[in-house]
Amino acid sequence: MVDKVLTANRLTDGIAVWLDANGAWTTSLQEALVARHAEAEAALEAIGKQAYADNKVVDVNLIDVQETGGKLWPLRLRERIRAEGPTMEYAPGYAAADPEFIAV
Repeated sequence: MVDKVLTANRLTDGIAVWLDANGAWTTSLQEALVARHAEAEAALEAIGKQAYADNKVVDVNLIDVQETGGKLWPLRLRERIRAEGPTMEYAPGYAAADPEFIAV
């Protein structure tokens, strides 16, 4: 089984967030709670559905991750970009993502 984390976008500003071990939505993928078995996945899905119903987040999804060297790496490029930011500098205050993290 592939490890998974719960991700969404905050309803207030659209920022990508991940569910942490305290049940809070964090902007850091590295703080996300990792589901390593089917029961944990089901629990995360239920939490995500409730957060969506409570209008806290939108676009709630479980995503595949792998842990390498103590760091979580999403398996899909889309999720790496959501976690790390844009792939190029495009506006003041928005630095480009780490190319090593984005590389697939």
